[in-house]
Amino acid sequence: MTVEFWFLIGAALVFWMQAGFAMVETGFTRAKNAGNIIMKNLMDFCIGTIVFSLLGYTLMMGEDTLFGLIGRPNLDLFLHFKEFIASPADGFTDASYFVFNLVFCATTATIVSGAMAERTKFSAYCVYSGVISLLIYPIEAHWIWGGGWLSQLGFHDYAGSCAIHMVGGIAALIGAAALGPRIGKYVTDKDGKVTKVNAIPGHSIPLGALGVFILWLGWYGFNGAAATSPSELSAIFLTTTIAPSVATCTTLIYTWIKNGKPDVSMCLNASLAGPMTPSAPLWSVSSRVSWSSLWSRCST
Repeated sequence: MTVEFWFLIGAALVFWMQAGFAMVETGFTRAKNAGNIIMKNLMDFCIGTIVFSLLGYTLMMGEDTLFGLIGRPNLDLFLHFKEFIASPADGFTDASYFVFNLVFCATTATIVSGAMAERTKFSAYCVYSGVISLLIYPIEAHWIWGGGWLSQLGFHDYAGSCAIHMVGGIAALIGAAALGPRIGKYVTDKDGKVTKVNAIPGHSIPLGALGVFILWLGWYGFNGAAATSPSELSAIFLTTTIAPSVATCTTLIYTWIKNGKPDVSMCLNASLAGPMTPSAPLWSVSSRVSWSSLWSRCST
């Protein structure tokens, strides 16, 4: 019961990261786009919750089928609700697994929002949120955490460097490439060659900084929620604290030397890059448990 309680607290911390993403993106963009960005981060979770409930969760954690490609869809959440929330003799309730997987799904979806900020139609973004939460994230996460083909090959991803950050990053890269730069970002000559790059500063550094601190707090749940012992959790917390601190100090020194003064926005972004870096190899911090083995309890 104690381990499952921490598991759900970790899920709540990961959900709270939605607020951090919203504040970071809003602070580092122009004020006229604040409403659009807030709505995108809100609907990431709300739309994602609906489609993940209907199909996404079972594609991720259902019985392995099609040679490890997807989970077998089912309606247990709706047809067998009492069993879904009942405490099993071993492991956590299905409801706990559902909530935890849901908040990670929403995190994957919201990574894309910042990369396409200030140039994405809201209706199109809502469609994207539905697709990634319904199909893209559940299927690729099944490969890693749901007993799919990658996990069968011994692939480890403790806290989502591949399943979440890489997938969200690839989706963001594709979206940014399709949309192109913000209007006014680049000045070109008659041959189309870039002659000048214009900075488009955000409207609120304090708001962006608030978002960074919220995300840093959330990362203790993001990286550590699968821990099953105090020693394992403390080691993960230690890594999650040191990594962003080193990244921020390194960026501080670099920008100070390069520009003659520290760059606030770059240092804040380094604080976000730091806790992402050890997400995959955190499983090696302790030999007692790996994320993949924890998730396998849900699929059995």
